[in-house]
Formats: sequence, C-alpha cells, structure tokens
Amino acid sequence: MPLDRDGPGALSRNERLILSLIRKRGPMPRAALVQLMDLSAQSITNLTRKLMQAGYLDAGAVVRGKVGQPSTPLALAPDGALFLGLKIGRRLAELALVDFAGRVRMHRQEVHSHPRPDRVMAFARQGLETMLATLSPAERARITGLGIAAPYRLWDWGHEMSDWLDLDLRHELARGLPFPVFLDNDGTTACGAELIFGRNDLPRDFIHIYIAHFAGGGIVLDGALRHGPTRNAGALGSMPIPSVGPGGGQLLDQASVSALEARIGRSLPPDDSGWDVPPAVEADWADQAGRALAFAAMSAVALVDLPLVVIDGAVPPATRARLAQAMRGALQAMPAAGIDRPQVIEGTLGRSARILGAAGLPLSHFFQPDGALD
Repeated sequence: MPLDRDGPGALSRNERLILSLIRKRGPMPRAALVQLMDLSAQSITNLTRKLMQAGYLDAGAVVRGKVGQPSTPLALAPDGALFLGLKIGRRLAELALVDFAGRVRMHRQEVHSHPRPDRVMAFARQGLETMLATLSPAERARITGLGIAAPYRLWDWGHEMSDWLDLDLRHELARGLPFPVFLDNDGTTACGAELIFGRNDLPRDFIHIYIAHFAGGGIVLDGALRHGPTRNAGALGSMPIPSVGPGGGQLLDQASVSALEARIGRSLPPDDSGWDVPPAVEADWADQAGRALAFAAMSAVALVDLPLVVIDGAVPPATRARLAQAMRGALQAMPAAGIDRPQVIEGTLGRSARILGAAGLPLSHFFQPDGALD
C-alpha cells in the first residue's frame, strides 16, 4: 500500500487501458486500439491525443504501402514517467530507476551476508540521493513513486533478523521524499512484473512461483494480482509439503537456492556468470524441487482451478528450464482424478523480476487499469 502523496493527474480507465495494451503488445496504430477496446475511432483519437499531450505516448513513423489509409503506430514515451524500485533480498539489495518503457536507466546493488535494517536504509538513502542528483529538474518531476519489494516477516528468518520486527521501512524511507512510497511482498512483485513487463501471453488465472534464496509466489485471478487481507496471498514458499527428500516441511526448504547451497556447502553469487554448480548435484536438487513444486501447484489447482503455473527465479535460464521440466514430470506422476493438471511455462524476467516489480508498484498504482483510481 502507498503512503498518501500527490501523484500524476488521475487517468481514466480507458486511458490506462490504452497504455497497458501498448506496454504489453508494443507500438500499435489507433485502428488496432479501436478493435481491441470496442470504442469508436473518434473516442480513441481523443484519448490518445490527451495521452500524447501529457507526454505518455509518442507517434512513430507513418506506415505506408498497405491496404487502406497510412497508419501511425503509437508507442510509450520512455520519459513519460520514471519509477524507483528497491529490492531487499537475503543476499542482495538493489535500487533501480526504471523509465516508462520498462528500461532500467540506473542500477545499484550491495551484497550482504544478511539484510540489516541500518545497512539497507543507508544503501537506499545514499543511492536515492545519488540517482536524484544526476537527474534534471524535469526528470525528477517525472518520478511518480518508489516501490519496495521485500519479504514479509523478515524476523522469521532467524534471530539475527530480529531488528526488522519493529521497523516500518516504508515510512522511514518516505521521510523527505516528494513522491509516494509503496511496499509489497517480493514474491508478489515478481508476479506483478511478469504481468506488466513480461513477454508471456498469460491467461486470466495462474500462479507464479519465484525461486530465489527462498521460494515465493503470486496468484492472479480474473486478470488481477491478488493480495489478500494482509497482502501476503501467494506465499507458496510457506506451504507445507510432504517430505520428498532432505529438508523441512515447507516448499522453501526444498525448492530454493538455499537448499541447493546446503548441498554444495557454499553460497552462490547473485549473478548467472558465477553459477558453478556441479551438473549432477543440480540435477538431483531440481528433481527434488520439481516434486515439491508439483505438490504445491496441484494443491493450488485443486483449491482455485488454475490452468497455468509460471516458474521463474534468480537462477540461470538453463536452471529455470531444468526446474520447469522436473516439475512437469512430477505433475504427470501425481494423481489428478477430478482436476486438470496445469500447464507449466517459464517466466521471462529471471533475476530482474523483483526489482522491476518494485518499480512496477507506483507504475501499477497510477497507470495500470486495475490500479488505484482517485
């Protein structure tokens, strides 16, 4: 939820929908928007003209040589709005400035043994100060908010994390900032990033599982990301599962990078280039994780009737593919009388999902059709 501050002028749902369609499908002419939105050509012209005047859309070069009148594709204006994102992870804190087209303009990161509140706050404040100082006044005026992606209940990770129990991170970081601050669960933001920036053609109902140091997730129903009364819906990492090998009784104990690190006896770096897991060890871990993930997926399907599972994570693409394949095999081996086994596909954002999801919090609030409307 955001702190109440002034943001961009309120856009209508139709204006938000135009921006969302172009964001997901790429530049398109007004005629395509007429067909997709079932509005008159005049209405689309008026709406897009307003969005162009506000600086959110750019007109591309006229396309000629096809049947009918020449068309002008409309694209998102990269400088239309800017968004800040802060991601807090078990081993890595990240801060990024993302533009309206979803490109990361600036990025900073800091590796830690575990996230301490004082270190995270210092990293975030220094990074924000540096980033804002490099922007022109006009660019700073285009920043619509700071989103924070952080695991909920950080103090449950161990006694060394107890300082998080009484800290209101969102309010602390908001001090002195001229734009609103948002905070959400990091697994939820990874799912939201796939919805906003991802390249998959997704159905209206699915679950998203994100494998990082621990496992997390998000749930989408009727086309909307669901949060739950405590904004912790989709906490799949905490789901109890039967024992399918060494480890505890929750999904995060088996389908997580921390479980893989326990097998190899050392920490893995937070980048793909340093991923040097012995193939046989990774294959055995992926097989066990795939069975645990299949149990979680089938439980979700039985409860909410979901046709699709999207699996992504802070792992190399080949490792993500191995997890997805192991999960598909485990699903086929599970009893499914009375329900349909879900399809499993890979996510498209990998390690960038949570930081993009953090920046996507203010974007969603002000510009997505299901965001907050004033």
